[in-house]
Amino acid sequence: MKLASFASKAEIEETRESLLSASAFSRDYVIMNFLGATLATYGLFANNSTAIIGAMIIAMLLGPISSLALGIIDSNFKLIAKSLLTLAGGILLVCITAGFWSWVNFRLPVTDEIMSRTAPNFIDLMIALVGGIAGAYSLVYKRLAVAFVGVAIATALVPPLCSATILLTKGQFRLAEGAFLLTFTNIVGIQFGYSTVLWLKGVSSRNLPLNKSIVHFFKTNLIGLCIMIGLGLLLFFNLSFVVKKIIFENITRNLLTEQVDEIPGNYLSEVRYIKEDGRLIIRAEVTGTERPDSVWVGLMESKIPDNYLDMPNELRIRFVKTEIITREGRILKKQEGNYIYKDIK
Repeated sequence: MKLASFASKAEIEETRESLLSASAFSRDYVIMNFLGATLATYGLFANNSTAIIGAMIIAMLLGPISSLALGIIDSNFKLIAKSLLTLAGGILLVCITAGFWSWVNFRLPVTDEIMSRTAPNFIDLMIALVGGIAGAYSLVYKRLAVAFVGVAIATALVPPLCSATILLTKGQFRLAEGAFLLTFTNIVGIQFGYSTVLWLKGVSSRNLPLNKSIVHFFKTNLIGLCIMIGLGLLLFFNLSFVVKKIIFENITRNLLTEQVDEIPGNYLSEVRYIKEDGRLIIRAEVTGTERPDSVWVGLMESKIPDNYLDMPNELRIRFVKTEIITREGRILKKQEGNYIYKDIK
């Protein structure tokens, strides 16, 4: 008994031919990955999400991952080796390209688009897995080929690779490590998603009975499955950490904003969080007319909840004095609901 498939024989053959050709390290593969890496690097530096999305579509790293999935379910070690070499060559090309443009534009700062790719979590793994499933499905059924553009965007590989390389050139090794981990997460998720769909749709060349086919699938995908589970656990704990961090920072900012707003003429302009000497330093910039004293700072610090690092909190206020000027003059202070002015005309 063969595993049931809803794909026609013609669709299966066409899919196999497409996957086999995707494993080739061709001139087009080199050119498109070079262009994709260039566009992604400048898009990241410019904080331009539109350019980054364009780079996701242009790059061709998805091809060898899909052919790798076919090689795994077929136990075709020659195809596996060829796909891995093509993927490694593409990754190296993207990194060299991004490294060159980063070196040329060394003075450009690290942007939010770059930083957003340095902290992968369990959600990223799920996106890669679902994206791989959708990509394989649209490959088997050609009428759904239009969906492949969405898959290329959802399972992006070039932007995190470029982010990692940019951070390496700037000496930000820990952040670069996070961006490389995101790339690896995407590769693993995409490959396993592709393998699952290709096996379910009968694209494998091995005509095995159902019970043996299931055993064969798990045997051939054992390494990928173990990596998926390991990554899933790692990224789940990372997600838990990120959620705690976001909740703490939102509560802290809202608390400080509420307390600062009670002082007439003052407002909270910025809050930063820095680990220093076993403490979490909360640096808050307050702009206004009334300088807060150390007693007020101590009271605010006592109201801040325990942080996500299990470290003592230390609140530091950077006060920037400003003047509020109206046609009546400079406002000195607010007293009993009325403003006290000093004429500066």
